[in-house]
Amino acid sequence: MILNSVAKIGNTGRYTLSDLGRMAIFLYRAVVGVFRRPFRFREFVRQVHFIGAGSLVVIFFTAASTGMVLGLQGYYSLHKFGAEGMLGSAVSLTLIMELGPVLTALMVAGRAGSAMCAELGIMQISDQVDALDCMAIDPFRYLITPKFLATLLSVPLLTAIFDVVGIAGGYVAGVTLMGVNPGSYFDGMITSVTNHDIRLGVIKSFVFGLLVVWICTGRGYFVREIRGAGFGAESVSRVTTQAVVLSSISVLVFDYLLTAILL
Repeated sequence: MILNSVAKIGNTGRYTLSDLGRMAIFLYRAVVGVFRRPFRFREFVRQVHFIGAGSLVVIFFTAASTGMVLGLQGYYSLHKFGAEGMLGSAVSLTLIMELGPVLTALMVAGRAGSAMCAELGIMQISDQVDALDCMAIDPFRYLITPKFLATLLSVPLLTAIFDVVGIAGGYVAGVTLMGVNPGSYFDGMITSVTNHDIRLGVIKSFVFGLLVVWICTGRGYFVREIRGAGFGAESVSRVTTQAVVLSSISVLVFDYLLTAILL
């Protein structure tokens, strides 16, 4: 009984270390693929359109609702202390440093990350990736690298759009609906937001984008090696769900770590 438990723990530890090593090598090969020529510019543009432009609608509505909720809740909290003039500062700092990067990454993981994982998983189980190898085409340069670069470009830009739309939503809720002075809203935002706050938001969005594309493409690429994933279409669906969950948890964990280190 005890020996069986020890054996299970040992097998789980060995599988975990093997999986981490596999993902680390995957990241290394994806980064190296950036410097190999010829660069697939057309595929890069296609991925930017899919990941960036295709996510604009969900980012817009998420940012607008988040900003309006922040505007309302912030007003009721600050009103108790007679500090409604700080509403612009509270809304902008919360969005730029925290909610903008996190919610944008979660939305991209759910929409584009799941699609990238499923695409690579289907290509693996249908032997399309092996066919690329047989034709002496590097699958990393051909498939993975354009997705990496497009995500690293799109997520910070989407985060900036999220912040702007969210601040506008806070203005609508706080100023238009609740009667906060518009001058104090913008003045509080301008005087409180520093370059360090903006830099923290940019760093977070870049790191979160890397986590999302790394985990989602990696799980799809290694769909055959993942333990308990099953076979065929079932394995793709399970691995896709796993990729979205893992990338979302990683974003939340790294959000705390980056805040603790850089704040």
